[in-house]
Amino acid sequence: MWDEAGLQVLQCLPVAVVVCDGDGNILLANELAQSFIGNSLRKLQGKNFRDYFAPTSEIDRIFQHAISAMTVVSDSICSRQGHVPFSLHGQTQDNGWVLVLIPEAKRAEVEQQARRQELAEAVARIALERAHEVKNPLASLRGAAQLLVEKSSGELKEIATHVMREVDRIRVRIDTFLQVAPRANIQMLEVNIHHLIERVCVPPKHIQLHRAYDPGLPMLWLHESRFEQAIENLWVNAIEAGSSTIEWQTRAAPLVKLPDHHGMVVELKITSNGKPIPENLQHHVFEPYITAKARGSGLGLSIVQQVVQEHGGRVQLESSFGRTSFIIHIPLYLKAPEFGRRAA
Repeated sequence: MWDEAGLQVLQCLPVAVVVCDGDGNILLANELAQSFIGNSLRKLQGKNFRDYFAPTSEIDRIFQHAISAMTVVSDSICSRQGHVPFSLHGQTQDNGWVLVLIPEAKRAEVEQQARRQELAEAVARIALERAHEVKNPLASLRGAAQLLVEKSSGELKEIATHVMREVDRIRVRIDTFLQVAPRANIQMLEVNIHHLIERVCVPPKHIQLHRAYDPGLPMLWLHESRFEQAIENLWVNAIEAGSSTIEWQTRAAPLVKLPDHHGMVVELKITSNGKPIPENLQHHVFEPYITAKARGSGLGLSIVQQVVQEHGGRVQLESSFGRTSFIIHIPLYLKAPEFGRRAA
């Protein structure tokens, strides 16, 4: 029923999967399912699925519905230990069952992430339109500044030169932003993530920057300028929160699973001791226009999430005991991946 390759895929799935025979006796369960049920595969094999989940009547109804409908069916059940609610999705296969278990809390989180992604994509479309509109007046501004440089001297010339540099910087950022429109042909490069962090994160005198880098991490395949923007947004966010101490950590994360990726995952973590994010905003910080800052645009963290998802990863917030952390998990690829992949 399951060859070796199929078993490996089963173990890598980011959801709990149980394979049963026609009577509901457990044949296989991946590591996540074993964790949810609280028993090893050796103890689970041969036991009936109904011994661990309730109500039995609902499970039987799901099984019968799947047989008659010949499709995936879903319903809610509870574990017998702790009464944790699960969403159960079942389908018949080879005179048996393939059952997927998703904790209700996790399902709500996934649905919320999907809504965030839809919002981010809508904002991205609007932002792309506005970016095109901004380029023309920027060209006029640069032309005027260049004329001043040519016809002035002293302090006025220095100011005009500075204006030109800033306009050029903004144009580069806009061009980079426009490059990541849907189906854009973006070239990925191998990047030393530590060099990238060091280049972006130059601390002001009043801020202590701590580093806990894993020196053994290999190069990462990234869209460098795009990912640099995400790092910069997280860095600026920590500074604007009034932090006096900021720490960057990097490490391999072998236990972390990402959708559509069965290899190694790398973790980047920035932790600061600044003003915490209000509890009522913590579940919405990656949504566009959500901010606790009086003058914030509410787009910085939304862009971070968009960039990370484009690289096949995900970003999460942890906030407790006066410390705020943003944790990025991105896939470690052996060769250049297709740009624009999204993780759920």
